[in-house]
Amino acid sequence: MIEEEGIVAETEGDIAKVAILKKSACEQCAASGVCHPGDTELMEAANPLGAVKGQKVKVVVAPQVYLQASIILYGIPMVALVAGAIIAKNIARPYVGEQHSDLWAFIAGMTAMAVSFFFIRMYNNKVEKTQKYKPIIVEILSPKD
Repeated sequence: MIEEEGIVAETEGDIAKVAILKKSACEQCAASGVCHPGDTELMEAANPLGAVKGQKVKVVVAPQVYLQASIILYGIPMVALVAGAIIAKNIARPYVGEQHSDLWAFIAGMTAMAVSFFFIRMYNNKVEKTQKYKPIIVEILSPKD
């Protein structure tokens, strides 16, 4: 399980916006500016425990959900890029020659990748309305103020 601690910034129904705190281990990491660009990162999480604004909570993301989201976000565009390039190169080679087929492969690969991002965005809009990929608050670490 991927666990983070944070402070509830606001709640709306059974969803809480949690400000995730930077861990001390992040300070030595070379990728800390990319992973956590500021001091905190706001994340929406399911709130089955009824945490309220100002409480410190533990937020968990299941590993299979994290892996599935990573495959959707990174794997599908990469496959679309490579498949589009290979298909276009094989189709263009007889018509424009070996030299110019690379240009067509590049254009088709980039187009296929852009189209995959469009479909991923549509899927994201659909899934955002469900709880499928949302992190979950599993523990309240500080009492109500």
